[in-house]
Amino acid sequence: MGSILSCFNGLATMGESDDSTLTALGSTTDRRARSESPIVIKRAKVFSYIELAAATKHFRSRFLLGRGGSGSVYKGRLKNGQDVAVKVLEKNSQQKDGEFVAEVEMLSLLYHPNLVTLIGYCCECDQRLLVYEYTPLGSLENHLFDLPPRREPLDWNTRMKIASGVAKGLEYLEFYRDLPVMFGELKSSNILLDEGYHPKLSYFATVGNSSHVSTGKYEVTGKLTPECNVYGLGVVLLELISGRKAIDKSRSPETCHLVKWAQPILKDNSQFYRLVDPLLHGIYPEEWVNQTIDIAAMCLHEKADRRPAIREVVFALTNMESKCDRRGGLPCAFFYPSLGRKETGLEKERKKGDFERGNYSYAANIRKQGVSYVEMLKM
Repeated sequence: MGSILSCFNGLATMGESDDSTLTALGSTTDRRARSESPIVIKRAKVFSYIELAAATKHFRSRFLLGRGGSGSVYKGRLKNGQDVAVKVLEKNSQQKDGEFVAEVEMLSLLYHPNLVTLIGYCCECDQRLLVYEYTPLGSLENHLFDLPPRREPLDWNTRMKIASGVAKGLEYLEFYRDLPVMFGELKSSNILLDEGYHPKLSYFATVGNSSHVSTGKYEVTGKLTPECNVYGLGVVLLELISGRKAIDKSRSPETCHLVKWAQPILKDNSQFYRLVDPLLHGIYPEEWVNQTIDIAAMCLHEKADRRPAIREVVFALTNMESKCDRRGGLPCAFFYPSLGRKETGLEKERKKGDFERGNYSYAANIRKQGVSYVEMLKM
């Protein structure tokens, strides 16, 4: 039961179930998960190899979306016109055909707006393929790191929308207790973006199966736990806030590990501005940035039992996201001075250089804005 789950490094949803399945679903998921589950659960569709070869134009290189350790992913179009992502799994699996099919069928029962949908599979002779919904905007890392000069960075509101959606997907997996599934490795490359930058998680693992997990504090515990996922969410929050990779070997040894570099700053709220992505050019709400950094710091607490529950993080992030929506994208009146005028290209480059060298004199100090639900998470 673990080999196929380790292959969910690219993209996953649904497929006819009986009433007993629906009853089990209703008895074990929380209110939010139940409200977002479909009325009818369908089993994964079985595709022939010929069908999928035709959908991808015989797996032409120009349709290649990505390549990982478990296989290659191609864009395809089914006969009904639906765009899909087809993953061709490597042929080194020791899993039997029956085990493979049973595992795919189990994963096809997962449903949530923030999980990639597994549509179906192919298991013919030595060929094993998985068919997912297609997410047109690719992965989060493509929109956050190493942007081309003329590419606009994600604005603050979009980053918070992504953070909230990721947290909701993790919450759903944690409370779907009939299926022993957790998110295996939470990182920006495993967070896919649908239209409107709607985030979807794309990498699952069974609870206790840690053979392919490297995010969070798994190295210490040796087990996949909800606390590991909360830690991973903290890392993603830092990436969204700073625009920096969790591990960036192009940086100096002192700054290449994002969490290690950020830890001293997280302990001093007067230094929070040092964490903010300079590509935002000061266009963001100070109060809410502070609150998000507070949440990230709590998720990254070294002691797992001191980290907030995923439900608490979902509540905090959703609260901020909804307030932002109600106020037309301007969540509070406190913005950085650079908002007042458009900066030149040279000024932007200077700020980026200052940020990377550790010189932050251009940024304004941020005053901490205490908020009740954030304070509650700290208690």
